[in-house]
This record gives sequence, structure tokens and C-alpha cells, in this order.
Amino acid sequence: YFCTFCTIPLARGKSRNATIEKTVAEAAKIAQTDIKEVVITGVNIGDFGQGGDENFFQLIKELDKIDGIDRFRISSIEPNLLSNEIIHFSLEESKHFVPHFHIPLQSGSDKLLQKMRRKYLSNLYAERVAYIKSLRPDCCIGVDVIVGFPGETDEDFMESMNFLKDLDISYLHV
Repeated sequence: YFCTFCTIPLARGKSRNATIEKTVAEAAKIAQTDIKEVVITGVNIGDFGQGGDENFFQLIKELDKIDGIDRFRISSIEPNLLSNEIIHFSLEESKHFVPHFHIPLQSGSDKLLQKMRRKYLSNLYAERVAYIKSLRPDCCIGVDVIVGFPGETDEDFMESMNFLKDLDISYLHV
């Protein structure tokens, strides 16, 4: 995305990914080694397959079928792309996905989220966390937060602080 603070699209260009078939084949090779955990990572991993017939939910369902990898972990995934079906599958149906999500927030202030050009507001974020915790109260949830964003007031900062205090999260990247 072209959030106001991000240079990734300028450096890396448009989102792209391998196919599910190629990704699963790579994971199957890894399963033949001593590696026990694979972290699914990338820029906007929730956008996997964007513009095609494949999507991130289909990818994780296929990866979960691979024997030889004890744990799969979903790295940073945007709250607007972290669907309830992904959450439910990961926490309730999967054999190999660990109860862990790293979900970037950036700010608990809707005014700042809009200035940052994020594709969600705080209420969606809170809904995602609540749904995760309703399924697995012990699920680890990590959060990215930006402080000192240009134009952030003391009130905006406190709004973020209070929002974070009300969330049942595990750790912060600030």
C-alpha cells in the first residue's frame, strides 16, 4: 500500500507472489530438513494472490497439509486482510499453525489512521483481536505502533495509549 510513512512500494514495486503450488513445493522441501517452524512472511501477505484465482486462505490450508513441519506462524498481516475464516482455520482447524498473529495497528487514533492512509479504523482492529481471543484466550498477538507521526497531538497519543490498554495483546513493536 502507499501509506504516508512507507517506502516499500517505491523500493519493491507492486505486490507479487509465487503460486500456491510453488510455495507448497518449497515448504515440502523444507519439511525434509531439520527445520521445524516456517514463518509465512512478506509485504502484505494477506494480499497473496491479489488479482488472481488464489488467495491467502487457500495458501494456509494447503500448507497445513504438509507433514514434517511442526509449526507454521503467520507473520505481519494487516487487520483488514486478516479475515475471520483465516483466524478460525488457524486457531480451530489447523494441525500446524501456532496461536500467534502479528497485526500492525500503527495508531489507535482513527484520525491518524486516516492521515496515514491505512485501510482500516480502530474498531475493525478491536473486532479482530476480540474474535481471536474468543477462540483462543492464550493466543499471542503482537502489534506495531508508530509514535510521533507528523501532526500527532498529545490527545492523539493518549487515544492510542488508551486503545492499547483496552486490547488483550501480548507485545508491542513501537
